Amino acid sequence: MIKEAIVLAGGLGTRLQSVVKDIPKPMADINGEPFLKYLFDYLINNGIESVVLSVGFRYEVIKDYFGNRYKNLVLHYAVEDEPLGTGGGIMNALNFTHENLVYLINGDTFFNVNLKDLFLFHNQTKADFTLALKPMINFDRYGTVEMDKDRIIKFNEKQYKDKGLINGGIYILNKYLLETLPFAQKFSFEKDFLEKYLNHFFINGSIIDNYFIDIGIPEDYQRAQDEFR
Repeated sequence: MIKEAIVLAGGLGTRLQSVVKDIPKPMADINGEPFLKYLFDYLINNGIESVVLSVGFRYEVIKDYFGNRYKNLVLHYAVEDEPLGTGGGIMNALNFTHENLVYLINGDTFFNVNLKDLFLFHNQTKADFTLALKPMINFDRYGTVEMDKDRIIKFNEKQYKDKGLINGGIYILNKYLLETLPFAQKFSFEKDFLEKYLNHFFINGSIIDNYFIDIGIPEDYQRAQDEFR
């Protein structure tokens, strides 16, 4: 089983500036606790033992609050001295991991995925990389994903959809395969890897219709206050 996770925690939270100021987005206050605490508890409950935080903007806020351990979770900090894009940040964080397979989690979303089940799906489908996909209705905030059986065959740009599958922000990454690719130091994980190499690797999607929230806009940030209570 996979015991390590990377959490992307370097977001500026520009759309949340009206309610969350001058701190990393994952440190947004949810009923007196940072959002990241709820994410850490979720990871502990799913058997994760070590987390690498991909951080940049005001990362000291996270480190001063949590230090190098939260409960039985060991924390490491992969600090970007300058913005590296989502891809560059992930590659930097992979330097702090030890196993070939690692979970990748968005630090501003909570998707209640059973990570052990996702790992079993990854193995059973013989995927190179796996994404957790969330079914949505009546939305225009997210791009959509098209499937052929278990395999993802297309990523679509954001536009209104009455229903569709979105990238839920939880992945299983194959560290070895990523390290074989000729990435620049700064790159977009979504554009320069997922979309560019879609036909090069088996990038599979597991459809999971569980609780999902993205606190990236004020409306959903306020909704989290009620639903996390």
